[in-house]
Amino acid sequence: MTNVHIYSRHGCHLCEVAEKTAKELQSEYSYQLSVEFIDGNPELEKEYGEKVPVIMINGQPHDYWRIDRARFISAISI
Repeated sequence: MTNVHIYSRHGCHLCEVAEKTAKELQSEYSYQLSVEFIDGNPELEKEYGEKVPVIMINGQPHDYWRIDRARFISAISI
């Protein structure tokens, strides 16, 4: 099964939109979805900082800042 992981920050509008989009698509496509907040984690903040949300698919970076729906669906449908 495909695993989608989103690195997020509290109070991040783009993060909220990406999470909402991922949850909506999850009802149509079968994949595991997890969200991890980077706030307070120095390693994750250093790595992802202002790039959030970071959308990972099966452990690989897929998108930053937004989910491109067509590209996302193509990637999870492989």
